[in-house]
Amino acid sequence: MFRALGDRTRRALVERLVRGPASVSELAEPLTMSLAAVVQHLQVLETAGIVRSEKVGRVRTCRIEPEVLRVGEHWLGRQRTTWESRLDRLGDFLAGPDTAEGSTP
Repeated sequence: MFRALGDRTRRALVERLVRGPASVSELAEPLTMSLAAVVQHLQVLETAGIVRSEKVGRVRTCRIEPEVLRVGEHWLGRQRTTWESRLDRLGDFLAGPDTAEGSTP
């Protein structure tokens, strides 16, 4: 999932789809690339499970899979908590006992 979101264009597509479903041509409209290139980006997002698409007639409509994004959000939240704790401990260590007691060197 994170590899798929590592690309600026794919992040822009996801940001658009968070507002609601859209056709491939609607997604491609604001971008400065070919429709084929947009389709390739959407395929990467589909493979990662972030986007789902369905074709009705000649129109392919894409929609976001929010549960997949929630899984990533929860993982990032746990990582943030871990790193904040580690950085707090590092700050305490670097402050040293002199600073903790309020004495000056």
